[in-house]
Amino acid sequence: MKKILFVCIHNSARSQMAEAFLNHYASGKAFAESAGLEAGTLNPIAVELMKETGIDISQNKTKSVFDFYKRGKTYDFVITVCDEGNSERCPIFPGNSQKLHWPIDDPSSISGNDAYVKERIRIIRDEIRDRVLALLKVI
Repeated sequence: MKKILFVCIHNSARSQMAEAFLNHYASGKAFAESAGLEAGTLNPIAVELMKETGIDISQNKTKSVFDFYKRGKTYDFVITVCDEGNSERCPIFPGNSQKLHWPIDDPSSISGNDAYVKERIRIIRDEIRDRVLALLKVI
């Protein structure tokens, strides 16, 4: 079984969604965890919009990638889902992990009325789901 770590800035939305989608669709082929460069607060809109897909992440906790690193965890893939600059802040995990970068817009940076914010985050959610499904086809 492949072990995958998704990393973003606060582990509040993108990496949480990626972890949930991978674990939902992997069928025992892979297992995902997620973490942030800094542990943040779970994004309530991401929680709400994931429920639309039938996946409940409301009980998830945000985690720090550096805690995983200090514990000596190893992964087959470490996938950053933040901008390039923050991606470079991610520690190099021991072992033969392959690092991938998926530059995905940050839901916390979206502003506007409620309907607009939700529509933009749905687009991000669906992009993450599509990338996860594509990854599962090649691992």
